[in-house]
Amino acid sequence: MSNLKQELKENIIELLNLEEFSVEDINDNDALFGDGLGLDSIDALELMVMLDKDYGIKLTDPKEGKEIFQSIAVLAEYIEKNRTK
Repeated sequence: MSNLKQELKENIIELLNLEEFSVEDINDNDALFGDGLGLDSIDALELMVMLDKDYGIKLTDPKEGKEIFQSIAVLAEYIEKNRTK
């Protein structure tokens, strides 16, 4: 699971051009939206595309995304249980 969390941090930094962050700056339990990384709804759409492309997970319900994108830890746990790639 720690490899997946590391991978997610790297992918999110690259995908969303978060050049001000390094992998070490992101705690597994930091909020991705709001006070944490400060992501917004456009970023959420990009994360949904990443889930589909990289892990074979299609999210259709925005409420589901809100729960899954709470933190790296929550996201990694969801991917472990639902990935098809």
